[in-house]
Amino acid sequence: MAQKDATKRRPISERVEENKEYLNEKLGVGISFDVGVHEFTVGGTRLLLYYINGFASSDIVVQVMRDLNNLRERDMQSNALEHLYHKYIPFYQLTKVSTTDEFLDKLLVGQVGIIIDRSPEAIIMDAKVLPTRQPEEPDTERIVRGAHDGFTETLVINTVLTRRRIRDERLRFEIMQIGERTKTDVALAYLKDVANEELVQKLRHRLQNIQIDGIPMAEKTVEEFIIGKSFNPFPLVRYTERPDVAAIHLLEGHVLVYVDTSPSVMITPATYFHHVQHAEEYRQTPVVGAYLRWVRFFGIFASVFLLPVWLLLAMHPSMIPDQLAYIGIKKKAEIPLLGQFVLAELGLDLMRMAAIHTPQPLSIAMGLLAAILVGEVAIKVGLFVPEVILYLAVAAVGMFATPSYELGQANRLVRLFLILMVGFFSTTGLMLGLTVVLVGLAFTRSLDTPYLWPFIPFNYKAMKDVVIRMAVPMKNRRPSIVRSPDSSRQ
Repeated sequence: MAQKDATKRRPISERVEENKEYLNEKLGVGISFDVGVHEFTVGGTRLLLYYINGFASSDIVVQVMRDLNNLRERDMQSNALEHLYHKYIPFYQLTKVSTTDEFLDKLLVGQVGIIIDRSPEAIIMDAKVLPTRQPEEPDTERIVRGAHDGFTETLVINTVLTRRRIRDERLRFEIMQIGERTKTDVALAYLKDVANEELVQKLRHRLQNIQIDGIPMAEKTVEEFIIGKSFNPFPLVRYTERPDVAAIHLLEGHVLVYVDTSPSVMITPATYFHHVQHAEEYRQTPVVGAYLRWVRFFGIFASVFLLPVWLLLAMHPSMIPDQLAYIGIKKKAEIPLLGQFVLAELGLDLMRMAAIHTPQPLSIAMGLLAAILVGEVAIKVGLFVPEVILYLAVAAVGMFATPSYELGQANRLVRLFLILMVGFFSTTGLMLGLTVVLVGLAFTRSLDTPYLWPFIPFNYKAMKDVVIRMAVPMKNRRPSIVRSPDSSRQ
């Protein structure tokens, strides 16, 4: 470790040949086809220009080299570094580095490095062009009206999309690199004097103390380091790919984490009820938005409780009121009800994964095949009763209506857990299962924030805002859960 640290502190030598030998070995020049070095002389001074093919902007580099080649020796008689940095390189994004570690780090993120003979420092030119796609509306957060742009896999574009909506000089994006080998850029975003400083410091400390060789899975890996080890299936942070959603949470006092190579932005802290709201509700009138929210709540409730409750009633027909006698089983199947539910749940997951992995031209054929085999044939041969398929379909629709994909997956596991508890322990199992889930959620905390707030602990004003989509002019206070030093939004 000491030898590795010493290497990282290796200063840039004043002998250009020594720098060339060391950097060429480290970068694999001549082995890696995408690493390039161009050696030329400017005004009697030897220069080495290092770049990564595909990262460096050809137009900028060509323009800089054209201007440098026009210099004469008398223009570079003393202190070539200062002359180049302040006068002769016609580019505004320049920095100086004094160690090979800094030089390599910046080169590998796409910047262009210039080694100068007889100089203990090098010049870094931020002339990178990142491969990216155009901001498009995210598939998981579509709305009818409003902005249709979304985050991309490029950190700089994501920060620009956010600043476009919050033109406040107090908006901060603290950049850091995570991963010994990947050196992935991660930005901590917050509004100074609005975000809670303790939360900002806690997240900053946890991010800076991540020790791993790389985070190619981007934001999900970062989340696991921030939240810590947990077997809790519920999402303890919220993700969004919409710049407007990110902006409104910044204005509320939340702290966001942007990770390069990921279009998903992490919102902290997050409660259970953060995951049940959708941007569409705020693009409609308050009455329509409240109606959409209630319909969504009904779908989420049905996705969790419909199957366990129906299984309980089907196992004990005497518990079914006369008015609801039609919900019972008309014809029994060869497999016990509990087995049918477990098989149906596994089959639904298999179809979902098959739909994800199936090429687009074949996805419709795959859907028809699954519907015919699972739906029709399985009922006709007696594997399933029709009611199981019906109620499973309703629960699946409710799960897909859940705004948060992560919450939908967690609710699926809770549903399966309750089904098993009902199948083995009947009414007692349902009560016990509900108690375990509720107590577990009540004791869950997201970065020291109660997960069921504002239900537990109860906050009337905040709970009213969850149940009823309030008009924006009436929401003149920031949520108390973020503990903002500036609680007023006026």
